[in-house]
Parts: sequence; structure tokens; C-alpha cells
Amino acid sequence: MANENVEFQVYNSMTRQKEVFVPKEPGKVKMYVCGVTSYDYSHIGHARAYVAFDLLYRYLKYLGYEVVYVRNFTDVDDKIIRRANECGEDPTALSGRYCEEFLKDMDDLQCLRPTHQPRVTEHMEQIKEMIDKIITNGCAYAVNGDVFFSVDSFPEYGRLSGRKLEDNRAGERVEVDARKRNPADFALWKAAKPGEPSWESPWGLGRPGWHIECSAMSSHYLTHSFDIHGGGMDLTFPHHENEIAQSCAACPDSNISYWMHNGFVNIDDEKMSKSLGNFFTIREVTRLYHPLALRYFLLGNHYRSPVNYSISQIEIASDSVFKIYQTLYDAEEALSAFQQGTETATNVRGRLSSQAQECIKNLRNELRTKLSDDLHTPTILNAALQDSLKVMNSCSTILRKKQKQQHPSAALAITELLREVKAVLDVLGLLAGSTYAEVLQQFKERALIRAELTEEDVLRAIEERALARKNKDFARGDQIRTALALKGISLMDIVGTTETVWRPARPEQEQPAAPAQPNQSAAALQQEQPAAPSQQMPPTANPQQEQPAAPL
Repeated sequence: MANENVEFQVYNSMTRQKEVFVPKEPGKVKMYVCGVTSYDYSHIGHARAYVAFDLLYRYLKYLGYEVVYVRNFTDVDDKIIRRANECGEDPTALSGRYCEEFLKDMDDLQCLRPTHQPRVTEHMEQIKEMIDKIITNGCAYAVNGDVFFSVDSFPEYGRLSGRKLEDNRAGERVEVDARKRNPADFALWKAAKPGEPSWESPWGLGRPGWHIECSAMSSHYLTHSFDIHGGGMDLTFPHHENEIAQSCAACPDSNISYWMHNGFVNIDDEKMSKSLGNFFTIREVTRLYHPLALRYFLLGNHYRSPVNYSISQIEIASDSVFKIYQTLYDAEEALSAFQQGTETATNVRGRLSSQAQECIKNLRNELRTKLSDDLHTPTILNAALQDSLKVMNSCSTILRKKQKQQHPSAALAITELLREVKAVLDVLGLLAGSTYAEVLQQFKERALIRAELTEEDVLRAIEERALARKNKDFARGDQIRTALALKGISLMDIVGTTETVWRPARPEQEQPAAPAQPNQSAAALQQEQPAAPSQQMPPTANPQQEQPAAPL
């Protein structure tokens, strides 16, 4: 493995600095990430968190660690009960349904299933046992069926968030309760209310508070001492702060080595919020854009940085991933055709070009170096990976053009680069389980939805444009191409044939009509090119094979 001496560093929210990652047990990692409260479809803020920690999970496995990854479901909560009452549905059934919908979203985003996915309702005994220990240790008290944690019993309260008890104004986050010894005390157990789900306990019928569930389930699956606890920055206080306090109260030896938190998602530079009307579920985004485009967009930002979601940014990500898959598809097709007609690449070892060798070296080094620097993903997507795709495109062109002297070297380069690129994409979670052709078709289907067109509409437009070209109606041909480009449909003329195909692309911006040039020739018109793609985009797949359809 390249750069094996590079140390993996992560930012520890507890110490507020990067630290070399050293697991408690050599070769093994125990990790807990706070999951969703399952009362609705998950939003892109959830996608941000779970893509980030899926990347961590994948990279730890890539480094050779045996990882136990636990991510919970909160399946009993005030929000769940409220939504169930609104829908006239059983809270347990509603929550279970949205747990399954969440898993579908995670599968779409290529997030690996955690080792364990515990649900609160399945761990009541562990929760009650932990609460009982906290009471026995003098850190909690029962009042009329409720149990509250006493923050005064834990002098280190606030060490994760940096907040002091006097900073926690009563009523700021929770309703003021005169029964509390300190307004900052929080509920471990809530007495049952009429019509709500409840369980028997030493303190009467009730259900757990939000914070205790994660402490109980993490200790059940990982013990009281484990390596990584993760979640969104919004969970730092009060959720994770309270977890630390109650876990230590139940077991003085409780210890978590690294606390990791991902950044927020903004929408067009504003905080995502239902009240602002800029709230998007994962399902809403992936109906219009491929899930890999959403994952690519999220990985294009460091996991601790705020992410600004916008249509233009998801368009860039969508176009980028399409081009990656087009390159992979074309490379495999070219290699397959070559291997069927001549000696295979496996028989020409030792002829790998210096350019391909340099690409492979850079891919391996960059993956290890950048991800070991607190999972720094943006440069991986925009540097060595793009260089490798360019070389693959060039080699595919050589094979298609039947340049026999260069065949063996090009075939070997494609073989080796395909292996390395797929390895990088796999670690990043960008390698889909479907075939390249299937993924490309999925991108095209979503492009048609965005354009509000059918495949038949596009094919009719291509036929009409071909007829216009034949009749030398250059203005009409240009109009057809431009109209489709404005909708994100790019026409590509296959070099050396009369065939035109289409592919998704970033919608072109409508330009003011240029003044007519009566003396401009058809030949001059044909030399015009569409607007150049953004420099942020990866190279066009196989430019020698397909060219943007020239205006007529």
C-alpha cells in the first residue's frame, strides 16, 4: 500500500485539534454514530452526516482495521408521537416505516450498512439498567415518575461544548420545570402521558429521554470505552454533552477517544429550515439527480466545513459523475473490443507507459495522503483522479482508432488504470453496484425528468435537426440544439458518421440573440462551438469519439 508511513489524523472535537488516530485495541475500531429520529423522510442534512461517517467507515476498512460500526434509530420520541397522531397511525408502525425509508435512502447513497442498527424500543432493559446505575451512584433523582440527571453531580459538564452551567439559561432549550434541582437537569425517563407508548419501570410507566438511549446502546454494543463517537455539529450540545455526563455517571471508567462532528448544510447561503421553505429531503433531490451526484457533491466539501447546497452545485456534481462513468464505460468497451480481436493485455506485461505509471502512483499517494489528513476529499476528486481519467480517454481513443503499434501499451494502461480508479471510487463510495451502462441510463432518465421531456421527444428533435441539416436550414438546426442545451440535454455528433446521440449536461444559460450577419457562410457557422465547460468539471469523456453537436 502506498504511503504506509502516513499517519491517519482526525479532528477531535473534545481537544479541538487534529490527533493521530490510535485505536484502543490494535487493528480494531469501535465506532458509534447517532442515527435519525424516524418520523419523516430524511433530509440532505442527514445525507451529509451519514455520507461523512460512511467515508470514515470505508477508509478505516481500507486501512485494514476490523470495524464495529453502530448507528441507532430513535423510534420512540415526541416528534414520532405527534406525527402518528396527525396521521391517525400507530407510532411504532409509523416509525418502523420511516426506518425502512431511511435505509433505502442510505442504500441509494452507497452508504454501507453498519454492523449494528439498534432501535430504542428493542433496548428498554439496557436503558432502564443504566438509569438505575446513575440513580444508585447519586447522579439522578426521581420525581413523580420522571427521572432527571443532576448536572451538578458531574463537575466536568460542558467540557465537550465549552459551555458553562451558568451559560445554560433556563427555558432556552427545554421547558422550565420547577421540580428540577437545577434548570439544566435533563430527563432520563419520562412518565407516561395518556395515549402515549410506555413501558414498565421502577419509576412507573414511561419511556426514555432522548439522551440516555445512545449511552445505553453504545455501551451495550461497544462497552463503556470505545474509539469514535460521531454526529452532526448540532448534537455537540446538549445531546453529546449529556451523553458524556450520564455515561460517566453510570460507569466512571467510561471513555471515548475521539469525538467527530460534521458541518451543517446551507441552502443558497441560508440555513436549511422548514420555516424558510428551503428544506429538501434526500428523496426529493434524488428524484431529479442521481444519488451518486448528491454523494459527489457532499464529498466535494470537507466533512467539517459548512456545505452550501444549490442547483448549480448539484448540476456540476451530476455532470462530473456522468463523465466519470462515461469514461469507465468507454474504456471497458474499447478494452473488450481489443481483447476479442488481438492478444490480451495480460500478455503484454512490462509495457506500461510512464504516464500511466505516474497516474497510478499519484492516485495511490493522494488517496492515502489526503484521506489520512482528517478525510480531506475535495482534492482527490479534482486532481489525480481527473488526470487518470484523461489518460484512460486517450488510451481508449488509441484502441478505437486501431493504432496497432500503440495497442499493447494502451490496453495495459486501461487495465491498470481501471483497477486503480475503481479502487479509489470504492473507498469514496462512488462505485455503484450497477453496470456502467445502467448508471449512465439512470442519469439520462433523471435528466429527462428535469427537462420535462421524454426520450421520444429528444429523438424526434434529433431527427428534425438531421432533416434541417440535410435541407441546409442552419438556423433551425441551431435552434433545436440550443433549445435542448437550455434544458440540460446536449447533442453529440459521432465523428465519422451521421449519427447523433444525446447526454445529460449542465443546462446552458440563455444568451441574448446576436445581430444577424447576412454574409456569414454556412462553413463559418459550422466552425462555431458551444460555450466551454467550467474548469471545475472533469474532462469530456472521449472527445475523439463524440463531439458536441455543432450549430448549423
